[in-house]
Amino acid sequence: MGRPGPRTSNPEDVPAHLTVWRRGATDVIALTEQRITVGRSPSNDVALAWDSKVSHVHAVLERLAPGWTVRDVGSRNGTFHNGERIFTERVIRPGDELRLGDTRLLLSVAGPAADPTTTQFGPRPPQLTEREKAVLVALCRPVRSGHMLTEPATVAHIAEELVVSVSVVKKHLLRLYQKFDIYEEGHGRRGALANEAIRRGAVNLADLRAAAEHGR
Repeated sequence: MGRPGPRTSNPEDVPAHLTVWRRGATDVIALTEQRITVGRSPSNDVALAWDSKVSHVHAVLERLAPGWTVRDVGSRNGTFHNGERIFTERVIRPGDELRLGDTRLLLSVAGPAADPTTTQFGPRPPQLTEREKAVLVALCRPVRSGHMLTEPATVAHIAEELVVSVSVVKKHLLRLYQKFDIYEEGHGRRGALANEAIRRGAVNLADLRAAAEHGR
């Protein structure tokens, strides 16, 4: 597995990075890989060798379309996201803080809009029915490639996957367009919906994995 980009003293030099606070020092680590391991062992992509409260392999960060997720991998002392201990995969956004042991990590992006001292949250996803969530997950399946979603599943593929008619899928999509404020007509409408669902955390990598494991 490749390493993240080199440490730098200037956060604006990299498009996405973790600022790592430890006693007496601060490191900025570029996030250039799809999957980043964090832990005390030197073999991790982000090695926190100084922190005895951090497990050998503590947590994993993975790129999900335009953002990132974090997952604790059975650590001894837990992983905390904005002060809350996490037990499932969690979407993290620019400005979000992670705490592993006595170490703090802050996700940031380059540009004047990124303020590393302020927690920034995007709009929360709307309330979804179980069937609407299933339609979204099926729609977003191509996101597992790790890139920004531009070609989502077709209506026919969603209908086949969920064992429903095309007309039923279209009705659910119409409601989802309204809930996510997607008003533009045209070929790119499903892609806009899928990207917005990912951006707002309505669908995450754990959802896509769970669907794949159930053979849907």
